[in-house]
Amino acid sequence: MSTDRLRLLNFSDEKIKTLHVTWFAFFLTFVVWFSHAPLMVFIKEAFDLTTPEVKALLILNVALTIPSRIIIGTLVDKYGPRSIYSMLLVIGGLICLAFASAQTYEQLALLRFLSGFIGAGFVIGIRMVGEWFPAKQVGVAEGVYGGWGNFGSAAGAMSLPTIALMFGGDDGWRYALGMTGCMAIIYGFIYYRVARNTPKGSTYFKPKKHGGLEVTSKTDFFFYIGMNIPMYAALAVLTWKLSPTGVGLLTDTAATALYIVLFVLFLVQVRAIYHVNEENLKHGVPEIQRYKFKQVAVLNVSYFVTFGSELAVVSMLPLFFMDTFDNLSPVQAGLLASGFAFMNLVARPTGGHLSDTIGRRKTLSVLIIGLAVGYFILSQITSGWWIPLAVVATMCCSFFVQAGEGAVFAVVPLVKRRMTGQIAGMAGAYGNVGAVCYLTVLSFVDYSTFFMVISASAAVCFLLVQFMDEPQGQMAEVLPDGTVELIDVQ
Repeated sequence: MSTDRLRLLNFSDEKIKTLHVTWFAFFLTFVVWFSHAPLMVFIKEAFDLTTPEVKALLILNVALTIPSRIIIGTLVDKYGPRSIYSMLLVIGGLICLAFASAQTYEQLALLRFLSGFIGAGFVIGIRMVGEWFPAKQVGVAEGVYGGWGNFGSAAGAMSLPTIALMFGGDDGWRYALGMTGCMAIIYGFIYYRVARNTPKGSTYFKPKKHGGLEVTSKTDFFFYIGMNIPMYAALAVLTWKLSPTGVGLLTDTAATALYIVLFVLFLVQVRAIYHVNEENLKHGVPEIQRYKFKQVAVLNVSYFVTFGSELAVVSMLPLFFMDTFDNLSPVQAGLLASGFAFMNLVARPTGGHLSDTIGRRKTLSVLIIGLAVGYFILSQITSGWWIPLAVVATMCCSFFVQAGEGAVFAVVPLVKRRMTGQIAGMAGAYGNVGAVCYLTVLSFVDYSTFFMVISASAAVCFLLVQFMDEPQGQMAEVLPDGTVELIDVQ
């Protein structure tokens, strides 16, 4: 099995040690990012929040993650994952401490918005793991990193309410959150001391310019700009949800101002992308250094469907079980729904392992079709179903979803090494875009239609995956002295 091949308990192997310290960093970022969710019942009572105010906090928690994954991806490629992960953990921990100390709803809202910044931690480790593992192992290594780290949200959900009760009193939830923030800060310093960007003797390749992905043809330049539009559209949808038309956290004037800001930011980004690619567009790129942006686009859409649907489904699954099966309590519904997140421990590594062994495109195709069928089955669940059967159907669907995520990031490090952080950031941002789109759909339709929409979008994604080229041979990167180094991708 893949974990045996990696010998995950061989801590004398530097790459294994790097994998473990990095997945745990990701684990902590997810504990911090989703720490408010299991404690929301205490927070709601402490601040006497209304249901719309609670929903606004949930929306704000994911809003900043879309642009921050792009920004963090760029910083990782420029400064290296060691420094950026350490910085992110410390800053995220401080924001968590501030949230635990909040005294007004306005402070809660602002700090929950800023907390979305730590949700960008995932893309940092993708570059780190890609640097340390060869192509034949990178899929399962990225799967272990993503799957075990992603379990942080489930671990927080299971432990934080108990910790809050152990502290007791009205401020128990504050102590639980504060402890989480302190752990992130301390581990930020530990990570900086223990981790290294590359194996000894290896070169850390950096982009020539920063501010956007380098593309290698005029067609890809316009393709890249087009692929940025959905991210701004998702942020516009979030603004609309926070406006008086939605939960009413923003005034009409504030919402209009944000729409204008988003449009201006898009124009600024287009200018930055042109600046990064101006020389390539004028003079061309040597054949050996070219790559196809369609590879990145297919990975973006695949993560839109996989991680986007996971975020959306995890948000609504407990309520789905309660509304479908009348006799379930909130605790029982939450436990039944937790099976979806538990699959991360094995599904992502399995997706990466399959990608390493039977091929990148074939694996992604099979897993996308599997999740399309899985969501179609979930759309058929009614109150007449046997509850254990509904749970099994949910977990089977979850396996394909999360194995698909592992398969996506088994390919990301093999596109262009010096831009792995930016590619991971864009794909990761598309996952959040998917969540926004699917949750917006859910606000207009019933559960069955919601699952059918995800299934249909997965079928479209399967067709697009067929246009992804299988990574072959070697990628070329230029050393500082101008010589070319070839990196195996097969």
